[in-house]
Amino acid sequence: MPPAKSFFVPESDHLTLLNVYQQWKKNGYQSGWASEHYLHAKSLKKVREVRAQLEDICKQQSMLLTSCGQEWDIVRRCICAGYFHNASKLRGIGEYVNLLYKLPCHLHPTSALYGLGFTPDYVVYHEVCYTTKEYMQQVTAVDPHWLAEMGPMFFSIKERGTDLAAQRRQDAEDQKAMEWTMQLKQDLEKKEQLEANERFTAQKFKLASTGVRKAAAKKVALQDRSDDSESSDRRPKRIQNKSKGKRMIVV
Repeated sequence: MPPAKSFFVPESDHLTLLNVYQQWKKNGYQSGWASEHYLHAKSLKKVREVRAQLEDICKQQSMLLTSCGQEWDIVRRCICAGYFHNASKLRGIGEYVNLLYKLPCHLHPTSALYGLGFTPDYVVYHEVCYTTKEYMQQVTAVDPHWLAEMGPMFFSIKERGTDLAAQRRQDAEDQKAMEWTMQLKQDLEKKEQLEANERFTAQKFKLASTGVRKAAAKKVALQDRSDDSESSDRRPKRIQNKSKGKRMIVV
C-alpha cells in the first residue's frame, strides 16, 4: 500500500520515500509507527541496513559525509544524474514521451505527481510498468538544464524563437518521429509473432511426419508377421497316430 498523502512530496516519488524514512527515523524507528501509517516495517529496516552499508563504504574511502538538509533540489540533481537516460517530456495531461526512444508513457495513479495539480514538463523515472498503458514508476521532476548537464551526449538546450510556424514544423517532426518509432515497434512484434507461428507449424509438421513414419513401419512389421504366419501354415505337418504307430503327412 502506498504511503499516506501526508508524506507526498509533489516534485518526486523518490523524495516521498525519503520523507517517509525521515519521519520513521524521527519516531525512533518504531515498527508500531510504521504499521499505523500502513508502511512495511521490514522494508524500512532493510533500507536502514543499506544506508548503513553505504555509510561504511564512504568512511572506508575517506569521503566527507555531509547532509543537504531540506535542500532537496540537490537530491533531485543526483537522481537526474543516475536516471537521465529515462528522461521524458510532457506531451499531454498526464502523458509523457521518452526523449531518447520517443515512446509514450504515463504517470501512475499512485505517483505523488498524479492528480496534485502540478505536472512538471520534464521528469525522470526508475522503470516502466506495462499494464493497460505504459506507466512510469518512481518519478521525479527535473530541470531540463540538468539533463543537458548530466547527459550532454544525449541532450542539449535549444533556444526556440517565437515563430509559430517553426514551432508547428518542429512539433510535426517530433510527431512523425514518434509514429515511426511506434510503427517500427509494431513491425518487430508482428515479425516475432510470424516467426513463432512458423516455428509452431514446422514443429507440428515434424511431429505429424514422425507419426506417419511410425505408423508405416508398424504396418510393414504386421504385414511381415502375417506373411510368416501364412508360410508356416503351408508347411507339411507330421502327425503320429499313436494307436496304430503310423505317421501321416498332412499338407
